[in-house]
Amino acid sequence: AQILRDKVGENAVSVLGAHDGEKVFLAATVSDDLNKKGLQAGKLIGQVAKIVGGGGGGRPQLATAGGKQPDKLAEALATVGNLL
Repeated sequence: AQILRDKVGENAVSVLGAHDGEKVFLAATVSDDLNKKGLQAGKLIGQVAKIVGGGGGGRPQLATAGGKQPDKLAEALATVGNLL
């Protein structure tokens, strides 16, 4: 996630998700310019993680989370646009 954040630069948000059949793994990044406008990766990933039955957090620009409901991963990722 950090490599993606570094390559994209400004005006960017990324939320990545994967699962291993039992657990969900999430990561979010927010560019510095959007972070200065109030968007925080930790808060964003926390909202997404709730949908997959989990939680998480991190820094304002980079955060990770986990969950226990892999069947809801697609739904969780689909909500990201509405949370921005």
